[in-house]
Amino acid sequence: MGEPGFDTPSEVIEAAINGLEQGNTKYTRGPGSMELCQAVSDYLAKHHSVEVGAEDVVITPGAKQALLYSFMITTMPGDEAILLAPSWASYEPMLELIGAVPVNVPVRKDNFHPDLDAIRAAVTERTRMILVNSPCNPTGAVFTPAELQEIVDIAVEHDLWIVSDEIYARLVWMDYPHVSPYTLTGGSERTLIVNGWSKSWAMTGMRLGFLTGPSDAMGAAKKSQANSASHVPTFLMHAAAVALDCDDSVEEFNREYLKRREIMMGGLSEIPGLRVVEPEGAFYVFVDVTGTGMTDIEFADGALEAGVQLIPTSLITGGEGFVRISYATDEEAIYEGLRRLRAWLVD
Repeated sequence: MGEPGFDTPSEVIEAAINGLEQGNTKYTRGPGSMELCQAVSDYLAKHHSVEVGAEDVVITPGAKQALLYSFMITTMPGDEAILLAPSWASYEPMLELIGAVPVNVPVRKDNFHPDLDAIRAAVTERTRMILVNSPCNPTGAVFTPAELQEIVDIAVEHDLWIVSDEIYARLVWMDYPHVSPYTLTGGSERTLIVNGWSKSWAMTGMRLGFLTGPSDAMGAAKKSQANSASHVPTFLMHAAAVALDCDDSVEEFNREYLKRREIMMGGLSEIPGLRVVEPEGAFYVFVDVTGTGMTDIEFADGALEAGVQLIPTSLITGGEGFVRISYATDEEAIYEGLRRLRAWLVD
């Protein structure tokens, strides 16, 4: 699943407890405390070369809420939004919830990177936004700086918004870095960045995300927050700021993810009928199971009977014939899961 395989850093837990004990349980600034918004601004500059002011940061109840705000800002009912398929399962329903029209553009099947000609061909007079998710859930692809610049160029040519879901930005295993479209030529005036604390800091249950981008768009985001969620829990705001300085924990988690990735890749590559593309980021392997003669649904059902849970991705547009397997869990569980798959498929 999408649950990180580690406990939340102890410094974060202590800061949350202290926030409660200090009585930080009242209403506060809707977009988040200035301390936290400034911490996000500093963090983005340090790690991703994104320059935004604290006034243009909105702390949201999870990155999912930030995505919803970004969709409300960039599209109206009937407007089209380009998704690079297969993409995360919640994008389409959220767009449909607000009356926008998802337009799924298939990625390349060899490496799951964008098909830039297909994106250009998908733009119509109703297109308003392109959604980018790199590193990508479910495929694990990390788009190159050149690919992202071409996407920005398309957006500039047609005056489109870009929503950049960067929740896995610190989980990159390639020799090139994560690059936000915001930092590229033409990107800053049209890119909304969505990120949060769930994945890199193992804080999924705290429901903390953030949204940033151009000032006019962030004004709309603040109105969206004020009239829906008000703000995230006050006692968690300082804890979230503390997390952004927990680089040692992030680096420790990443070292372990790399080890687990190698174990998973090695084990799956030895099973006949599976085509495994090297995951470039995040903590998922996107596996082509068509060589087994089964559909992805049949494969997932058989794996479950063998005691292994994975996601059949025909449940999302463009995912037919593939399954998503997480390597976020501990090494013992990965080895045991691989053993059960081999026992089912080979032995």
